[in-house]
Amino acid sequence: MTQMASLHCGSVTRRCLILGALALAALVAACATEAASDSTSATVVMLDNEFDQDVYRVDVGTTVTFVNEGRNPHNAVAADGSWSTEDSFGDLVMVEGDETQITFDEPGEYFFICTFHAANDEGMVATLIVGDAAPTGATDVAGAEPPADASTRRVPGDYPTIQSAVDAAQPGDLILIAPGVYREEVAVATERLTLRGEDRNETIIDGEFARENGIIIVADGVAVENLTTRNANGNGVFWTGVTGFRGSYLTSYHTGNYGIYAFDSSDGLLEHSHASGSPDAGFYVGQCDPCRTVVTNVVSEYNGMGYSGTNASVDMYVIDSVWRNNGAGIVPNSLDGEKLPPVHDVTIIGNLIHDNGRTDVPFKNATWPAYGNGVIVAGGNDSLVARNRIVNHPGNGVLIPPNLDKNFWISSGNMVRDNVIEGSGRADLALGGPAGDGNCFENNDHTTSIPVGLEAFQSCGGFRLPVRWELAGTLEPLGRIAENTRGTRPDAAVGSTPIPPSQERLPGGAGAPVRPAVDVFASYDLQLDQLTVPDLPSGVTVTQEKGLTLFGILLATSGWSIYFGLWAYLMPFMLFAALLAVKLWDIVRREDLSRTATIVWIAIGLLLPFVGILAYFLFGKSSIPAWQRLAIVGGGLAAYLVLFAVGAVVGGIV
Repeated sequence: MTQMASLHCGSVTRRCLILGALALAALVAACATEAASDSTSATVVMLDNEFDQDVYRVDVGTTVTFVNEGRNPHNAVAADGSWSTEDSFGDLVMVEGDETQITFDEPGEYFFICTFHAANDEGMVATLIVGDAAPTGATDVAGAEPPADASTRRVPGDYPTIQSAVDAAQPGDLILIAPGVYREEVAVATERLTLRGEDRNETIIDGEFARENGIIIVADGVAVENLTTRNANGNGVFWTGVTGFRGSYLTSYHTGNYGIYAFDSSDGLLEHSHASGSPDAGFYVGQCDPCRTVVTNVVSEYNGMGYSGTNASVDMYVIDSVWRNNGAGIVPNSLDGEKLPPVHDVTIIGNLIHDNGRTDVPFKNATWPAYGNGVIVAGGNDSLVARNRIVNHPGNGVLIPPNLDKNFWISSGNMVRDNVIEGSGRADLALGGPAGDGNCFENNDHTTSIPVGLEAFQSCGGFRLPVRWELAGTLEPLGRIAENTRGTRPDAAVGSTPIPPSQERLPGGAGAPVRPAVDVFASYDLQLDQLTVPDLPSGVTVTQEKGLTLFGILLATSGWSIYFGLWAYLMPFMLFAALLAVKLWDIVRREDLSRTATIVWIAIGLLLPFVGILAYFLFGKSSIPAWQRLAIVGGGLAAYLVLFAVGAVVGGIV
């Protein structure tokens, strides 16, 4: 095997919103598919957070290209240490767009992992088979049978570290952790454990910005409760590739990616927890369909986003929680860097969402485009946003836009109703386009919408116009993507946000009943009908004033956002006006047209924008020479595309 000079080719992926959005880490490979053999080359794709296949098969002498197509950092490291994707400087971090090539000259079976998103040979793992070797099933790990009687394993009374207690535990055991600061990363691969701190505020796992995660869980049915994680380079508490998870009475702060995070996992509950100071999302649920997961009674603040849910669909509930002082609030979204797009059937009810427009919080490239909005359903379908109080956002209270990644995801069938929305700098309600069918707005207590009259013309049960969306809300995030690449976005350091105060402890503390995370969703009583619009807390007032807009473009924003908004939004109208004027001038000066033909061609031009004008120049026997007609029709479009392309290139979008 020969490791070639590693080629780290950073490329900027086009992405609009989280909108552009979105960030992550973890997973266990799910279905065993094998790559087709290629005698000269092959590709291993790193997604968030899994390899695109479980088993790769190549010929001896094949050069394998490892490429990171996810938003998170990844790598590939052989379990036996014989090779890795490190570059010539010893760097094992591959960011989005990076590639590394390795040539495999020796036959054999190579089990490899991403060191950021795997634990105990579970999570982001795969096997490379070189030559005719038969797979041994090295990635299969059988679950242990539960003991007859569960045990309580005390740290540090019985075991000096949390990890040593976890390693000794059997399914069903309680790991009870005394107050103290534990400087370790805990990896859990035994199912149905409960990790519990004796004191939520005093039992602390500290990553010291030297370790990737506070706790990473790759086993089913594990509950973590009543403790704090802080200062991890990646994530605070992280479940990946599991069925059954629960996080209760947790605090996570100052993490380099996410706070409390479930990926490729289902049947879960995140409750009574607090997450702050993450550049991506305080709470994240990604790549599940159906998720069968509830996020409730949590507080998320001082993050790039409060909640992000990339491709997290069906029985996904974000309810009865507080999302405040983040860059953006609640952002379910569709992206191609994870499996299972588009996002759909997300329920967002009974939340207090306020003042999410902070610039003094950490951001990532994927989170900055969502800045300043309360709720964004980006490229999502059939989701419900209801009975929330959404206050003080410099952008929009609720925005339903498409999302651009490798694919262009259009939002359809979303319902926004019965919310109280005020203090929005751009609009309380906004529908960005192009939009699909069925997005509706009803009975919201609001003042402004873009387009004007959304509830009148896109109601959920009454009159609906066939096309009723606007482009400025879709195009503004392009400017923020440009700011990412030009280095002009806010860039607060991880660790600079306020340390959260003491938080509510687990009722019963160390003596509370032990509840492994089994049948979590089925046993949770949602009671959605009892969730009402929350009150505005004392001390929180409506302070955000309506900003100055020009044709839907918020002028109190970045120069790049204004640029894309003006050119991409206004120029079609300018072209239409110019083309219509030329057409009308030609019609009225012609003597060969009858009165009826003149009226018909004028009506067609007015009633069918662009289409009617093109039809006239093509079929109306215009007296304008053919070359001039081609220049008039094609020249304006070409100028529009050139200007937009120049801006995209200079802004670093392509």
